[in-house]
Amino acid sequence: MTPRLRFPVRGVVYVALAAGVVIAALAARAPAQQDFSKVRIRAQSVGDSLWVLFGAGGNIGVCAGSDGVLLIDDQFADLSARIRASVDSVSGGRPIRWILNTHWHGDHTGGNANFAALGVTIVAHDNVRARMEREQIIPTLKDTIPASPHAALPLVTFPESLTFHVNGQTLTCFHVNNAHTDGDVIVRFAPQDVIHMGDTFFNGFYPFIDVASGGSVDGMIAADDRALGLIGPGTRVIPGHGPLGDRASLVAFRDMLVAARAAVLAHVRQHETLDQVKAAKPLAALDAKWQGAIKSDRFVEMLYDDLSRTPAQHAARR
Repeated sequence: MTPRLRFPVRGVVYVALAAGVVIAALAARAPAQQDFSKVRIRAQSVGDSLWVLFGAGGNIGVCAGSDGVLLIDDQFADLSARIRASVDSVSGGRPIRWILNTHWHGDHTGGNANFAALGVTIVAHDNVRARMEREQIIPTLKDTIPASPHAALPLVTFPESLTFHVNGQTLTCFHVNNAHTDGDVIVRFAPQDVIHMGDTFFNGFYPFIDVASGGSVDGMIAADDRALGLIGPGTRVIPGHGPLGDRASLVAFRDMLVAARAAVLAHVRQHETLDQVKAAKPLAALDAKWQGAIKSDRFVEMLYDDLSRTPAQHAARR
């Protein structure tokens, strides 16, 4: 019998629906404020004993085999029972033993406490635990995220890289500096030619860059370039949000970031105000392809906040 799983929902909501991915910049205060009743967890095979789960929140990687199950991220607390049922369906009921959080946001860590109560070991970069231990303020979303309960915190953390030897596979996790946040990790399943990018890759639309959590567009571009050095035309690329991608879709996303950075930076160097930059519509050439629920003006705000910082302010966040 599957235990009843409960945990308050916190963090930014990214809702993945069957018709596509809708990015909703919402602060989740309690389960009652978010309707997860219609969310269905969909599994897609990406290799031998590897799957990606799509639901509400960050895409979940699944590595299952004789050693048990390793998950990459765990979405929201209200979905934990459904996630576990989906994992059971693809793994033959093998126990979940480890969860790796790709960063601290609640749509990737919301189920931590639920799964920890079942004996799962939570693993993450050092900065993930550090941010979850204390209140976080996200000015872009006009939101304050309370500290996570102790049960939700990662028990194992690492500074730069970590290797899992599970289920006959080698999973290499490596930190990328100041990308989506300051605690992002990318996970490479080398023998299977699969890579999980976390939120350093939003497939097909403008991303959320959490500048207040140490994120930066330069770091996002650098993370994508690092990943591109490891993958080929046949690599299956799991994004943090959006459908399963490949090298071409990651290149397109990286190129969009480069173009968006250049467009906004040109105005920043003219010492224009945010309102002046937004009025100039610097992303007009990109909007038709990349604008989703994160609208052009919101993405410009993130880029302006990042690119207008002084060198000292940049250094303080690293």
